[in-house]
Amino acid sequence: MTKVQTDSRSIRIKGRSFLAVVLTPDLPLDQWLERLDDLAARSAGFFLGRPVVLDVTELQIDRQQLAEFLAHLAQRNVSIMGIEGARHSMIAPGMPPVLKGGRPAGDVDVASVEPVAVAVQPAVPDSGDTQPEPQATVLQAPRSALQSLVINEPVRSGQSIIFTEGDVTIVGSVASGAEVIAGGSVHVYGTLRGRAMAGSVGNSQARIFCRKLEAELIAIDGIYKMAEDLPTDLLGQPVQVWLEGDAIVAGKVN
Repeated sequence: MTKVQTDSRSIRIKGRSFLAVVLTPDLPLDQWLERLDDLAARSAGFFLGRPVVLDVTELQIDRQQLAEFLAHLAQRNVSIMGIEGARHSMIAPGMPPVLKGGRPAGDVDVASVEPVAVAVQPAVPDSGDTQPEPQATVLQAPRSALQSLVINEPVRSGQSIIFTEGDVTIVGSVASGAEVIAGGSVHVYGTLRGRAMAGSVGNSQARIFCRKLEAELIAIDGIYKMAEDLPTDLLGQPVQVWLEGDAIVAGKVN
């Protein structure tokens, strides 16, 4: 039987780049999951709507252990889009695919065009019980032409500012439930109540500056710390945060 093609329209296939969170667990896995629970408990919605890649390159586990670990992550509503560094013998049917070729987002080749900034759209008030979807700011520009992003307004709850090419400056406050992710440093000329992640593509020299520290979470080059883990005398103060080895250090800005 010959199938007659009645629709001549083609299928449109486009490329997209997303900034994925890469989880790199260590052994023993049960203790790592406890730390993940602690992070999730103190930063609600951290993994909500975010692509997550599981890096098992350094893990000496077998297929059964990987399956059980994925199940534990699924119970925590952490959806793994792909697995990096896995041996073929570790992948069972139904598991996320093996991903290769991952690289820092800052290395993505961008066409040589004029910088185009997409303005932050405030979350639309919802009269129902549903939570507003996070609003991401995407900035497309040649890396060499634009290495800083300035947001001249507060960052509201549910909004995400993602800029992996360099520094992000917020001329205002960052509300609880909002987040700022920068490849370089993060500067907040207001109160930092949400999450701030500097050096997100592998920059241990990045820093976080804010006029008033009340953050839910701060992170530099993948090392994170909750505000309550910082010295209490720094909360509510103008603070800078930097990385020394694998430890986050904070100090008051005079």
